[in-house]
Amino acid sequence: MKTLAKQTPAQAVAPRRDPTPEELEALAPLTKKLHERPEAPTVNLSTKDGVRKISVNHPDQSIGHMLLMSALGTSDVAFFDGLLSQAVNIGTQGANTDPRGTNYVLSVVKSVAPKDEIEAMLAVQMAAVHMATITFARRLAHVENIPQQESASNAFNKLTRTFATQMEALKRYRTGGEQKVTVQHVHVHDGGQAIVGAVSAAKGGGGG
Repeated sequence: MKTLAKQTPAQAVAPRRDPTPEELEALAPLTKKLHERPEAPTVNLSTKDGVRKISVNHPDQSIGHMLLMSALGTSDVAFFDGLLSQAVNIGTQGANTDPRGTNYVLSVVKSVAPKDEIEAMLAVQMAAVHMATITFARRLAHVENIPQQESASNAFNKLTRTFATQMEALKRYRTGGEQKVTVQHVHVHDGGQAIVGAVSAAKGGGGG
């Protein structure tokens, strides 16, 4: 009896087709972002004789490193090396290095588009806090008793507040600590009713 060969996933994929006009319209914002965002390579991880090696997914390692350094907001090689090691540590669960988790951490930093090392460090911390938040969210969904629920809930709440604080810190750092202040003027008319409105200069300089 003749048996049919099992299809590989690649063979089972439907033939490629052109997107419809509706799909092209829906994809337009994504296409624009892909063209606007500078390309930055991902990294590969390997271990040989107990030594971890980080390489860049680029045909030219020198150019790949420079592209990644630019995306991470630094021109300092020592800082870049340290930041990559930190990304590996944050993105790794267990004893084995995890390129997927590491590249996720780096993608978070890239999305922040840091302008300098301070912003890059804050972005890495934000990635770490976010990943810890998701870990405790998962634990909260699988608690078996009240103490576990309280522990996971407290950690989750603290982490989410920390992330919000980090976002504010990044915003303040980028704006130089400037705060927008809206000055309002109170008009009190006959009868004691106050009307509050923003102050604006009258054109022509005329007064009433």
